[in-house]
Amino acid sequence: MAAAVGIAVSTIQNIWKENGLAPHRWRQFKLSNDPSFANKLHDIVGLYVSPPAHAVVLSVDEKSQIQALDRTQPGLPLKRGRGGTMTHDYKRNGTTTLFAALNVLDGSVLGRNMQRHRHQEFIRFLNTINRDIPAGKVVHVILDNYATHKHQKVREWLTRHPQWTFHFTPTSCSWLNAIEGFFAKLTRRRLKHGVFHSLVDLQAAINRFIKEHNDNPKPFNWKADPDEIIAAVKRGFQTLESIH
Repeated sequence: MAAAVGIAVSTIQNIWKENGLAPHRWRQFKLSNDPSFANKLHDIVGLYVSPPAHAVVLSVDEKSQIQALDRTQPGLPLKRGRGGTMTHDYKRNGTTTLFAALNVLDGSVLGRNMQRHRHQEFIRFLNTINRDIPAGKVVHVILDNYATHKHQKVREWLTRHPQWTFHFTPTSCSWLNAIEGFFAKLTRRRLKHGVFHSLVDLQAAINRFIKEHNDNPKPFNWKADPDEIIAAVKRGFQTLESIH
């Protein structure tokens, strides 16, 4: 910009600083077009902050296509003055899909590794959860709009298990699903810099991470005001309309 307008670089930098501008930074966003956005938001936040008595509230999703990446050469170990290293290239040793359910009340996670993420695997995971639910408990499940979650066979399963109720997040609102925070932590702390010589190594690492998480779980704590979120979305649409 300094070259284009013919002034000093420092002048441009001062103008940007004074006006709070940072053109080198970008943030991604997506506004939900769901016509029931407000109702779904209040419904799910209500489950987080005031769950029904004698009920279990679960946040459920799958993290698909987790790759077992092995590096082409061994990394150099951590030592004084130097962090650990790894090669930029890798070898693929297969993929797994993690089905996970976060118990909102106590923060514990139930997870199962499976090869695929079809409705068949999802139903198997639901059966796994159902076996661990105490008799007489009502189960509220928060999940996204992935087609697998709405498959006809899944709806038939719900009919056979009337104590279960699905609560779908608004479209383009995966951030509303509490399990996404656990997936982000798993990626950041275990998968991103992991070295896995086989698919079995990857699945074992995921299972260890879940066990370590469950050794000291913390209840999920929702803090954002849903009315403020709705107002922010409205401002976002107004801004988009003013631009176009």
